[in-house]
Amino acid sequence: MQHPAAPVQLQLDFEEGGAGGGERAGRRGARARGESAAGPGGNDARRGASDAGGRPAVSDPDQGPSGETPGDIFARVFRVLRPRTPQPRIVIEWRPYANPNSSVRLENGTLSARISDVFQGSPPRVIEALAFILLGKLYRKPIPKIYVHRYNCYLNRRDVRRGMHLIRQARGRKFISGPNGRVHNLAEIFDQLNQRYFEGIMACPELGWSRGVNRRLLGHFDPCHNAIIISRIFDSAKVERIALEFVMYHEMLHLRFPTEFRGARRCIHSGAFKKCEREFAGWEYARELLKKL
Repeated sequence: MQHPAAPVQLQLDFEEGGAGGGERAGRRGARARGESAAGPGGNDARRGASDAGGRPAVSDPDQGPSGETPGDIFARVFRVLRPRTPQPRIVIEWRPYANPNSSVRLENGTLSARISDVFQGSPPRVIEALAFILLGKLYRKPIPKIYVHRYNCYLNRRDVRRGMHLIRQARGRKFISGPNGRVHNLAEIFDQLNQRYFEGIMACPELGWSRGVNRRLLGHFDPCHNAIIISRIFDSAKVERIALEFVMYHEMLHLRFPTEFRGARRCIHSGAFKKCEREFAGWEYARELLKKL
């Protein structure tokens, strides 16, 4: 649960690096989320993409129907977006991330793309969509909606979501402090809300406090680790208990109403979710308290 006044966080974001940023500083970067040293003209790849000549380095699954490798696809998209710019050397590296995060960086004449291995073996059109998103952000070009739609549709496929869920469980590391705080015990609050609103039948997940006092992310439910984490900002006698109870209730609703996937769209807070949220006793007062944190 984010702070009520916090801006909406987009799935894809932009990042710059280097002194002063920008191409003139010799270094630029872009990143896509489910958030380089040779001369121009060649493509390179690591961990199973393509070599400097665009030839397959490991296996055919990295090639499209026309024989394109991921490096070839990024080169083609680069030429579409920057037709008058000499093509830099392109390096594709598959990384064992816990999430489908990918990034691209232009430094010293080399375009380096670090792509989550979730996409390894994905259809060429998905790699093409990812290339348009990353390079479009890098060069501040408008990204056609069809590529964002295609990218999100792929990540929302049931088999892909299942694979990412297992990867997060295996690779992801989750800090869970336990329910005991200096002032409040999360297990006691969970049990009370469970009896009051869910007839006591909701199974208790892992409960814990955040590492620090987070004023933006007040709480979240992690389905991969089956854990509810609450910001330590609530573990204080200065914050009214009803505010903590409301955030815990909100996260408990995520257990009852899992995220819905509709094509390229994700619905985290469905109509049924919002209706139940308003059934919290003191809903309006609790929201006002959160705005004052």
